[in-house]
Amino acid sequence: MPKLWSETIEGHRRSVRDATLDTAAMLVAHHGLAAVTMSRIAQETGIGRATLYKYFPNVEAIVHAWHERQVARHLEHLANVRDTAGEDPAKRLTAVLDAYADIQHERAGHHGQHHGVELAALVHTGPETADARAHLRDMIRDLLHAATHAGSVRADIPPTELADFCLHALDAATHAPSRSAVRRLVAVTTAGLRPSS
Repeated sequence: MPKLWSETIEGHRRSVRDATLDTAAMLVAHHGLAAVTMSRIAQETGIGRATLYKYFPNVEAIVHAWHERQVARHLEHLANVRDTAGEDPAKRLTAVLDAYADIQHERAGHHGQHHGVELAALVHTGPETADARAHLRDMIRDLLHAATHAGSVRADIPPTELADFCLHALDAATHAPSRSAVRRLVAVTTAGLRPSS
């Protein structure tokens, strides 16, 4: 098969898959998992049911694939924030914590729709979520380690424990009523990381 043709087919498959994931997540969030069928997803996506079954066996598999894609995008975004925040370890750490809190806040907005709790319960279990959380904790731990060596983060608590503290504290951004509240939450969290005078 010619390379251009192969790339075109692969691009088409990606487009169909992305459209399917977006459509399914939107339908489940608005109508609940039990009300969403493969036929409805195919219809809303604009593809045939037989085509949809070539990609996914059921609705749950589609929703899990959507969540995996979201998690990968979030981790990629956080790595990009880290890598573009400059050389100062404290600034890099704060930038990533800010971005993580924003993700949590936005996620709550998505799940805040009618059946968001059901969607969250379905996708936030399983080994993929645990792996992503571990990857994120390692990223924050490494940033804390660098900031500790630079003297901007307390050295009396191991970076792994501080990373867990940061993640648990910033998970509260899912309940923050506004962006201003998210910023205050990040400020309180980073204040707890500073060395005692």
